[in-house]
Amino acid sequence: MNTLYFGDNLEVLRDSIAEQSVDLVYLDPLFNSGANYNIIFQPEKESAAKATAQIQAFEDTWTWSVPRRTRPTATSSSTAT
Repeated sequence: MNTLYFGDNLEVLRDSIAEQSVDLVYLDPLFNSGANYNIIFQPEKESAAKATAQIQAFEDTWTWSVPRRTRPTATSSSTAT
């Protein structure tokens, strides 16, 4: 054991890990990568190879909005004398 694998998880599992030896793989994706990730659909038939499509799966760009604090405005009250 005590081995660190670097690469595509599916390739590592297929090429380097014995069959039926893994019960669970937990992957923690990058956080705030600043990228948009798409799903690409490609047809299985070669005759339609140019008919690919994609949709945006998710946007990994984060912004933190800190509310601006304002000082209370002093109200002047006039008193009649």
